[in-house]
Amino acid sequence: MDEIGKEGIIDGVILTPLKQIFNEKGDVFHAMKESEAGYKRFGEAYFSTIHPGEIKPWKMHTRMTLNLVVPVGEIKFVLYDDREQSPTRGLYNEFVLSRDHYARLTVPPRVWFAFQGLAGAPNLLLNIADMEHDPEEIVRLELNDLNYRW
Repeated sequence: MDEIGKEGIIDGVILTPLKQIFNEKGDVFHAMKESEAGYKRFGEAYFSTIHPGEIKPWKMHTRMTLNLVVPVGEIKFVLYDDREQSPTRGLYNEFVLSRDHYARLTVPPRVWFAFQGLAGAPNLLLNIADMEHDPEEIVRLELNDLNYRW
């Protein structure tokens, strides 16, 4: 039976608290250092937005490692592990990232993920990927194809 985060974090997923430096003239939000866990190599970085209440359905990258950071807004990420040899197969994890819960979520290849905008617009995420975008290595599912209640 699938469980939602009851047995810990999905194998290979890393949640790294990030530093924020507050300044009266403008704040600094760290995202990733070469020396940190989750960094493999640099492929590309991009920003993506999601509207409040909207859900971007399930995707799984076959080779890409994602490093997700939410500097603006609040986004709920749901991950699902269906890798055959994984010790956490069948596990779901939920993570909410925002300025108040400022961290980097590292998602290894072959782990499903979907996400929902929680705050009022904008909800902005940064992905620091270990390879350039390749549409041939992405698998997509409809929102209801996995057993998760949004």
